[in-house]
Amino acid sequence: MPFARILIVDDDPLSREFLTAAVGALGFETLDVASGREALDALVQKPADLVLTDLRMPGMDGLQLVEELGKSFPGLPAVVVTAHGTLETAIEAMRRGAADFLLKPCTPDSIELVLRRVERTHRLVQENLYLRSEIVGETPPEMIAKAPAMMDLLRSASKIARSKGTVLITGESGTGKERIAHYIHKTSPRHDGPFVRVNCAALSEQLLESELFGHERGAFTGAHKTRPGRFELADSGTLLLDEIGEISPALQSKLLRVLEEEEFERVGGSTTLAVDVRVLATTNRDLPAEIAAGRFREDLYYRLHVLPLHLPSLRGRPEDIVPLAQHFAETYARTHGRPTPRFTNAAIERLKSWSWPGNVRELENLVQRAVVLLKGNAIDVNDLAFGPSHALGTPAPNAAMPGAGLAPSRNCGSESEEELGVSLANRRVADIERVAILATLSATGGNKTEAARRLGLTARTLSNKMKLWREAGLVA
Repeated sequence: MPFARILIVDDDPLSREFLTAAVGALGFETLDVASGREALDALVQKPADLVLTDLRMPGMDGLQLVEELGKSFPGLPAVVVTAHGTLETAIEAMRRGAADFLLKPCTPDSIELVLRRVERTHRLVQENLYLRSEIVGETPPEMIAKAPAMMDLLRSASKIARSKGTVLITGESGTGKERIAHYIHKTSPRHDGPFVRVNCAALSEQLLESELFGHERGAFTGAHKTRPGRFELADSGTLLLDEIGEISPALQSKLLRVLEEEEFERVGGSTTLAVDVRVLATTNRDLPAEIAAGRFREDLYYRLHVLPLHLPSLRGRPEDIVPLAQHFAETYARTHGRPTPRFTNAAIERLKSWSWPGNVRELENLVQRAVVLLKGNAIDVNDLAFGPSHALGTPAPNAAMPGAGLAPSRNCGSESEEELGVSLANRRVADIERVAILATLSATGGNKTEAARRLGLTARTLSNKMKLWREAGLVA
């Protein structure tokens, strides 16, 4: 993301005027002050992206200012301008935290060279900070596909990758929408740029707005420093908006503006920032139905729906079940340093007969559990723990019961309290809670907000429970 605003600090009015004009001619917004103390005060009132400071000033000199910036505004780069261009001065400036230095007399070309160099370095630092929390592979994810429907989809994805148009990827939960998004990025002309993801369902409205657009220092309680958003971090690359159907109407309007104009302001800021970002979005919701219910903007839908892709469910692509299972077995065997196990014929038939309500994610989790707990060198039926309520170490459901473990077989709404008590007797409360939540999610078509309402929970509580169960391998 290019710098937008630069603060110039110099006690000499003529030098300050020259730097302001030269920096402004490069397209930056400028602020200028005459001392280090004024610079610190100015940054509190109006944050900047970089500080360009003279070295020799009365009171707080440039090196002292650099040190203060590191304490009060960590991450804010500073460039020191000096007429005393010895190697020792440059080394001391960098040691105290300066990002670079300029030698007087400065020329417009030398100023631009240094500013662009610091810009590039700062951007790499910001990207690395993001990637440390969300690691993204450097190669396209391996796409396992033999089913005609998936082969057609991959051909479409390859064509779509060459454009800049917004892509809306739809499909049931667990079908691999994020993997397709990553595949599109890594096979696109932007493959050398960042691939940045944000889970729209995991954050509150205020936090999501800050994640997307960034915020200025002091924008809200806890905003101790200026922070770039995901749009800035994804500049020249790709931004994946995962579960786009979960964002609030207020944020939908702000997102629409960015998609249409490719510019925005950070939360608490007034400077308009421009970005070059290719946006991909995923959802398991029926967005036309959400539009009809007044929960999703129609204009945003059509802005996202430029290049649509729909992932078929795993039960709709049965040819891929066994190849995927073998791929996951090989992957997790390699991770755990053991030989790749084979699947018995009975296990293969069982895999083919299962309905896969959790799609590819369920299959991956199931095979991972089997590999981790396997005692021999072959995965058999009893090693496959089907169903969301099937805890580790308990027997697998009977092969003749493809729906076993998904939910109680009775319609709980029609049972008497005595009958319900018998059906739940001797079961752990945690298991009962999990079955109830999963059954309600199934009844609401995966709508977490509605499921939470019916269960008397908050959407955040429900999401946190699902996350814990997935991490424990209890749900797909």
